[in-house]
Amino acid sequence: MNNGLRTINVNEMVKMLSNVYTSLILGRIPFKEFPSVMLWGPPGVGKSQGVREIAREIERKTEKEVRITDVRLLLFNPVDLRGIPTANEDKTLAVWLKPQIFQMDTSDEVVNILFLDEITAAPTSVQAAAYQITLDRTIGEHKLPENCIVIAAGNRVTDRSVAYNMPKALANRLCHLEIKEDINAWHDWAVKNAIHPYVAGYIEYNSTALSGFENDEIAFATPRSWEMVSNILRYVCEDVNQVFPMIVGCIGENSANNFRTWTEIFTGIPLIEQIFREGTGDLPKEKELQIALKSMMVDYARKCPEKDLVDNSIDYSCKMPWSFRGRLLQDYYRIPELREIVKDNSVFQTAVRDGLKC
Repeated sequence: MNNGLRTINVNEMVKMLSNVYTSLILGRIPFKEFPSVMLWGPPGVGKSQGVREIAREIERKTEKEVRITDVRLLLFNPVDLRGIPTANEDKTLAVWLKPQIFQMDTSDEVVNILFLDEITAAPTSVQAAAYQITLDRTIGEHKLPENCIVIAAGNRVTDRSVAYNMPKALANRLCHLEIKEDINAWHDWAVKNAIHPYVAGYIEYNSTALSGFENDEIAFATPRSWEMVSNILRYVCEDVNQVFPMIVGCIGENSANNFRTWTEIFTGIPLIEQIFREGTGDLPKEKELQIALKSMMVDYARKCPEKDLVDNSIDYSCKMPWSFRGRLLQDYYRIPELREIVKDNSVFQTAVRDGLKC
């Protein structure tokens, strides 16, 4: 997208905006003093997940409750935003009933985020109403409360999705951030959000599989559709063959076939229970087996965050190459439930002194 913007990944966006909004909140500066933010990026890159991460960070840093009103503008019409006209009490004037999206908690203990998603794909009449909200924090006679942050998001006109160019006069009144796909940022998010080890391992092994349009197929791989695959495996069935049609329906035929072939490698990894209970096990040498094993160990440690078990698994990792041990420790450290256990481990402490970045 040749627009003069510097692209950032989702993690960078979350860190920057959460710091900005936290500073405004702690400094008791009205949100209206900071421009509404417009997030640009391809479908499924993680814009929506990023907004949820911003909410969690604000809660952590300010101890306020953050409530997100998620408005998918592609599904809205102007009445949904403006409200429904009705007669006043003496039936002499028309008044507008306040729409649901303006029903927000105005108390000082709450921060609201109005997230206007798919703004560039909405019908022109809806866009006009949404832009009034982003610019003036009002629509008609309705006003957003003072404790409301406004963030909009949309796809670029180059993304082969429905998108319309934004008028220059409007664009000049927003703060624009272009979100890029970043494999390291996605892996960080995947570990923190318990993405299924089959998916996390596969994308770590083959980073080019994270996104890809397959001709004109309706289903294709994006960070969002890989999360859908993870949810199928996590909550429906871990047998890839049994749920394969659904996986195809999320990421497309070619991506699904490659993914299924990858998952066959998990039959060759050492026994996870033995690693955590005894600190022993076979030591695979192949790169793909090591990646598969690490993803399973991270998943097991998340489910069983007991110090003795985690320490045993780290002892086992000391028999593996440094690259394996370093990545395992980094992933353990990413998980809040494991962080204190890992920080207390002598192997981790030595690794950090030797330059391990966490």
